[in-house]
Parts: sequence; C-alpha cells; structure tokens
Amino acid sequence: MSDRRPALELEGVCKRFGAFEAVRGIDLRVGRGEVFGFLGPNGAGKTTTLRMITGLLRPTTGSVRVAGIDAVRQPIEAKRRIGFISDRPFLYEKLTGGEFLRFVGGLWGMTPSDIESGARRWMERFDMLGWVGEPIEAYSHGMRQRLLLCSALLHAPDILVMDEPMVGLDPRGASRLKQVVRELAETQQMTVVLSTHTLDVVEQVCDTVAIIHRGRIVTSGTLDRLRQGQSRRLEEIFLELTEQDADAPATEEAPRGD
Repeated sequence: MSDRRPALELEGVCKRFGAFEAVRGIDLRVGRGEVFGFLGPNGAGKTTTLRMITGLLRPTTGSVRVAGIDAVRQPIEAKRRIGFISDRPFLYEKLTGGEFLRFVGGLWGMTPSDIESGARRWMERFDMLGWVGEPIEAYSHGMRQRLLLCSALLHAPDILVMDEPMVGLDPRGASRLKQVVRELAETQQMTVVLSTHTLDVVEQVCDTVAIIHRGRIVTSGTLDRLRQGQSRRLEEIFLELTEQDADAPATEEAPRGD
C-alpha cells in the first residue's frame, strides 16, 4: 500500500437526536487500499457513524470527506465513491440476480454495456454465474451476501463499507469474504471499512482498527499499536477498553427509520 493519502476522513463528527448524543466528536483517517475495522459493543455508535460516512445520515457537526469530497456539501458525488452493504440489507426477492444488478446499475446511471460487463465480472468472481437467471428467493443466505457484494462493487467504488457482513455466513462463505476483502485492498487499492463483532476476522484481514465506546473512539491504530508490543488477543483489548460502565444502559443507535 504505497499510497497512504486518506480515502476517508472524519473530523469532529457528532450526531445528536434531540438531546441524545449518539456520536461524540469522532476523528478518523483511513488510507487508500486499507482495510479498516470498526469495533464496539452494541449501541456504541458504529452503525450511526457508518450511516454518516455513506450519506444516509447528516452529521450534526463535523465533516466527512470521501476521496477528498465533502459528503455534506457534495452528497451525490461522495455517494458515487462508496459501495455499501448495510446490516439489514433489502433484496427484491422476485427479481433474478441479473435483474437486480441491472436495477442497481440503472440507479447509478451506468450504461447497459457497463452493467452487463460489471455484473458478469463480479458474478463470475463469486461463482454466481449459474444463478444469474434464478430468482433471489431461491438463493441461500451466503448467495444473497455474495449478490449484495456484486451490487456494491458494480459501479467501481473507491470505498466499500460493510456493516456486520459476516452474520449468518458459514465457514466457507466467511473465508471467501475475507479473501475477497484482502484482494480488493491489495490488487485494486480499494479502501474497505467493515464493522463486525467477529474479532478474529479483524485480526486476520484488517490493517487498522478503531474501537468505539459510548459514541467516542477509545483507541485506534494498527493491531501492533493496540497490543503495545505484547502478545495480547484483540478480544482482551476490546473487553478491557469497553468494560467501563458495562452494566449501565447501552447507548442507542440511530432509529431504524432514519
């Protein structure tokens, strides 16, 4: 990863819902071609932060820059640079996989030829070509996850954002996803931001990590930096940094309707 210029920058980002402050002054810099892991307990503010990065929520204060583009002042252009897989994705189950990708490509304003070539490229990469003409309702959970990846990568984004992408995947599916994430970063210099509770996945694929607790980042950096020269597992560090007020009510994430 020779190009370390930030692909994603957050400065002083806060998000309030009335008197409730869900995210409290987050600063982040993620480099091009970097795999970044975003960790935190339930209700820590991870999903709210990811929604601000992807433009689904507007920060109350602070700035978000995607590939150098101000996501508040130029939201459409910033969104074009991002592929997003949410923690609760929606698929039109009566469509075939190919029809769904054509629908997504149309939303991005892609030409029919670019949609077809992109769809074939990613469906082939994820061993899905034989299912292009089958309805999504016939897909297994793992196949749906792969289709979502195809749709997120279809418009060639600079940044791929995934919220809990490993949920429900069997070991083979999880291994495939980890391999793809590393390939995207190393061969295409794509920046990957993923939120997950699966700490061993972070240890295996992430270059840098941030741990968020009660709306604030409590530590960030490489795994070596977090371990401080000791042979500690990420789980130990995570539990140590998030055990404060562990018995207090969790901070709520943004309402699902936002």
